[in-house]
Amino acid sequence: MPAIKLRDDLGRDLAFVHPPRRIVSLVPSDTYTLFALGVGERVVGRTTWCELPAAAQGVATVGGVKDVDVDAVLALAPDLVIANQEENTRVALERLAQRTRVLVSLPRRVADAVAHVARLARALGVADDPAVKDLVRRGYELVRTARVAGADAPRAFVPIWMDPLMTFNADTFGADVLALAGVGNAFGDRLRLYPLAADLGKAAPRDAAGRDERYPRITTEEVVRRAPELVLLPDEPHAFSAADRAALAALDTPAARAGRIVDVSGKDLFWYGAWTIEALPRLTAQLASLAARG
Repeated sequence: MPAIKLRDDLGRDLAFVHPPRRIVSLVPSDTYTLFALGVGERVVGRTTWCELPAAAQGVATVGGVKDVDVDAVLALAPDLVIANQEENTRVALERLAQRTRVLVSLPRRVADAVAHVARLARALGVADDPAVKDLVRRGYELVRTARVAGADAPRAFVPIWMDPLMTFNADTFGADVLALAGVGNAFGDRLRLYPLAADLGKAAPRDAAGRDERYPRITTEEVVRRAPELVLLPDEPHAFSAADRAALAALDTPAARAGRIVDVSGKDLFWYGAWTIEALPRLTAQLASLAARG
């Protein structure tokens, strides 16, 4: 069998003589994808946040996504660790990469997420499985046939935190999910500024110095100025309270006036991979129904 070669999203090349048999997943959506690819029996470690599918709950845990127990991972003798540049910490991933193969992902588009599923399938030797081929085909078909949000699409404000109030711009996976579901991002062009005072319009911005600019911290006044037609409250990473909802409903926005402040699944917005392929049709239907409400 020829060596299996692939490149991760950090541009690092990985090679395997045989498909990995012992996998530790440090990303909940990747854990879900591994089971969807039919290789759940190879997953020997997961984070405490990797709770889906239910079968994953019988797998040993190695800490959380932000506090991975590196020694616990290595004790499981994995021949592949699957990680994410945003979800996991750089220190942990660098320590792991010194001892074992680590595949790091960072999909920013739904097409990237489908390609990631196909990449995992190749690495694990299941790319020719009929069910896997169908899963990947359906993913690319969703991307190809999606009614991508245009200039006339309703624009949504999607907070991901309340203190400080935060959202995401167009260069993110969640924004592309929204676009393929037919909804624009009211903060698509908004960069995160440094320091915090600059992000909130109270100081001059400094050089970002390579730091992530995709998740701006904003003010309620800015939300009002952006005039979103929809406000979507994902159930993760922040659990929005009744008080949070009331504060957003009190803002003078088209969304608040029309009562278009609704809960959505954070997984449907942010979980890339096999979950996205299943979630995009239902999220599209939910948002189309919401936008149609008078």
